[in-house]
Amino acid sequence: MRLCTPASLCLAAATAAVLPAAAPARAEAPLPACASAGDRVFPLTTRLRDGPASYTAGGGSGTWYLELTNTTGRSCTGIHPVVVLVDEERALEPSQPRLEFHDGKRSHLVRFESTDRDELVGAFADEDAGFPGFTVAPGGTLTVEVRLAVAPDAVPNEVTANAAVVQRHEDDGDWVGQSNDYRFRITAAAPASPAPPTPHRPRPDASDAPGTDVRTPAEPSGPTDPASLLSAAPGTAPPGRPLPVPGELAGTGFRSLHALLTAAAVLLTGAGAVLLARGRR
Repeated sequence: MRLCTPASLCLAAATAAVLPAAAPARAEAPLPACASAGDRVFPLTTRLRDGPASYTAGGGSGTWYLELTNTTGRSCTGIHPVVVLVDEERALEPSQPRLEFHDGKRSHLVRFESTDRDELVGAFADEDAGFPGFTVAPGGTLTVEVRLAVAPDAVPNEVTANAAVVQRHEDDGDWVGQSNDYRFRITAAAPASPAPPTPHRPRPDASDAPGTDVRTPAEPSGPTDPASLLSAAPGTAPPGRPLPVPGELAGTGFRSLHALLTAAAVLLTGAGAVLLARGRR
């Protein structure tokens, strides 16, 4: 398995963080920078925690958390994490992970794009809902709830997740954080249970009772009880058919991925804006 090294994460996250930039209706004061020119460490300590060890393809979602801790005396606003997924089999498709994050008021859906390094990347951005990014107070910690599910057609796989963090400044931005690795397994979807066999019930034989006319009771001719049409209890699927899987998550304003550039300073292209990520050692 190719490890997702810091250099690889920097390039993938920088290229992938295509944050939509709509033309502002009025001029606004720029957001204060979270990172200063003299910083040699990321201003936001970023941690992924409490994620499940495995996900079943086509199964339910698992919950985990992304923690952002501001180590500076400055407020960090306009913060957009970017999740990077690297799978061992190079088989995970952008439509297969279904990810949403919660901003404290509502959930937002994330759309993944693929890079030419076989990575999937998805930005925490929702232009349609007017999501401005997160704000982390000086010295404070913000915990973001994340929910992930995997489509039923995903193959068994080993996956490593990382999060890079970008602070957006209208038409550019700074790379201000990087998380630990979160490794998990994708397991195959459970096979559908076969329908139980119908027991054989022999009809009475008139020869068994000499001189007796044995008749089979006639089937009721009245209306069928609607309850008898329910072949499965609520919340379960009829035998032989799996439960329907929720539809794929919609897009989040995440724009098309362009090119993977080399070096610590990378151009992030999207919706007519350029997002400059300045990685710091």
